Amino acid sequence: MDLIDEFIERYTKEYDFYNQAARLASQMLEADLRASGVRSIVTYRAKDASRLEDKCRGRFDDKQYGKVDEIYDDIVDLAGVRVALYFPGEQDQVEKAILRLFGQLEKKKVFPDPEARKPNKIFSGYSAAHYRVQLKEHALSDADKRYAKARIEIQVASVLMHAWSEVEHDLDYKQLGGDLSEQEHSILDQLNGLVMAGEISLRMLQEAGEKRVAGEERKFLNHYELAAHLLSRVNHLIDQPVGESGLGRVDDLFAMLVKTGKQTPRSLSPYLDSLHENLEMRPLAEQVIDSLLSEDPSRYADYDSLRGDVYARKGGESQEEAVRHREIGHFLSSWVELEKALREINLANGGDPNDRIMPTGRLLRNLPGFDDATIGEIDLLRQVRNRVAHGHNTPSIDVLMECTQRIKEVTKRIKGPGNIG
Repeated sequence: MDLIDEFIERYTKEYDFYNQAARLASQMLEADLRASGVRSIVTYRAKDASRLEDKCRGRFDDKQYGKVDEIYDDIVDLAGVRVALYFPGEQDQVEKAILRLFGQLEKKKVFPDPEARKPNKIFSGYSAAHYRVQLKEHALSDADKRYAKARIEIQVASVLMHAWSEVEHDLDYKQLGGDLSEQEHSILDQLNGLVMAGEISLRMLQEAGEKRVAGEERKFLNHYELAAHLLSRVNHLIDQPVGESGLGRVDDLFAMLVKTGKQTPRSLSPYLDSLHENLEMRPLAEQVIDSLLSEDPSRYADYDSLRGDVYARKGGESQEEAVRHREIGHFLSSWVELEKALREINLANGGDPNDRIMPTGRLLRNLPGFDDATIGEIDLLRQVRNRVAHGHNTPSIDVLMECTQRIKEVTKRIKGPGNIG
C-alpha cells in the first residue's frame, strides 16, 4: 500500500466526521444569513474520496509527501461549505457572519488571483472569496464539540459564478473529459464573460429592488425586503458601512414592525434617524428593536412572544426554567422603571417628549447629575439587559437577581432631588 492509498483508507473511515462538521457549519451559517435577510443557497459536503485520490496523486510529484499527516495538512477542503449568493453585493454581510460565527484559521483567499491567470483568457475567471475556519467549541453541544477540530473551507460567490466554476473545474482543471481543445477553452472563457455580465445584472436587479422597497407607504412584504432597505438606508444615513456585528435578526425586527403596524419605510424612518448619533457596535436590528421597546415598554411582552423564547412558554418548563423566567420578568420590569425615570429626567431638562430613551453612555453624559460611576454602572446593566432582551447567553438566576436589585438602587438614586423637576 503506497502513501496515497494509506491516506485515502484513513480518510474514508473519517468521512462522516468531516461531513458532519461541514453540515453543522452549513446549518449555523444558513440560519444566520436567513435571519439577517441575505438571499442565498447554502450547501455542504465532505470531499469525495475518489476525486480526493486523483487530487493527491496529481500533487504528489510537486509536494513530495513523506507521511499521511502531511497530506492532511496540505488538503484544506476536506469539509466544505458553499454559499451561492443571489446578489453579489451582499458578500460583505456574509463575511461578517462568517467571522462572527467561526474561528478564522488564516487570511481569506480572494479570487481571481492575477498571478494565476491563464494565457489566452479574455475574462478574469473564477470570482469568489474562500475562508478557512473552525467551529467554535462553545457554540457546540457536548456531543458535537469534537467537530471543532475540523478545518472547514467556506466558498462564497454568486449563484452564477458557482455554476460556471463547476463546469470549468470538472472539464478543465480536473480534466474529467480529457485535455480540452483551444475552441473549448475559448467557449469556457466566453461563458465566463456571460457570467460576469450576469453578475452586473444581479447588482442592477438588487438596486432596482431597493428602489422599489423604498416607497414611503409601501409595506415590506418580508424580512428580505426589510434587510435590503436597512442596508441602503442606514449606509446613507450614517455615511459608513454597517458595523462588524451586521444587521442581526432582521426577521425578528420585521415581526415587531408588523406587530406594531410600522412596516413601511415612512414608519421606520424615525427609528433609523434616532441611531444617527447613537449607533453601537452590535446588530443593527437589535438597536431598532430597542428603540421600539423604549418607546412603549408594553412591547416587551410582544417581543418575547414573537421570539418564541423558551421562557415565554406557558407550559413544559422545568422548575429552574420557571424561576429563571420569573426573574427575567422582574429584571425587565425594573429596567422599564429605569427607562421611565430617565425619560422624566430628560423631559425635566428640556428634552423632546418624543425622544426614545435608550441609556447609552453618550446619551447619559448629555443629562445633568450623572457622574462617571453612575454612567458606568448603568452601561454595564444595559449590556446585561441586551443579553436578556435578545436572548444572548442569558445570565444565571443569581446574576439576574443581583442586577435587578442594582437597577432598583440606581433608579432610586437618580430620582433624587434635583434630577426630576
